[in-house]
Amino acid sequence: MLTYLWVAIGGALGSVGRFWLNGIISARFGETFPWGTMLINITGSFVIGFFASLTGTEGRWLVSPAFRTFFMIGICGGYTTFPRSACKR
Repeated sequence: MLTYLWVAIGGALGSVGRFWLNGIISARFGETFPWGTMLINITGSFVIGFFASLTGTEGRWLVSPAFRTFFMIGICGGYTTFPRSACKR
């Protein structure tokens, strides 16, 4: 049950980060094309893959499975999948 709490906390952090960054990008480049969504999904996917390879069984960093779940599913998952409709102002 504690794992669900950590995923929820990570998801909240990730979605707030996405909302913040999408607001900055939309203010700078406009909302004609969803540049914020594109940049966020590309960077989020890169971070998930990079972190997974560094912390895997043969990776360079020894990280607990609980932290991997918190970071990859919680933070990165919330960062890459926050609904676009919620970003409308």
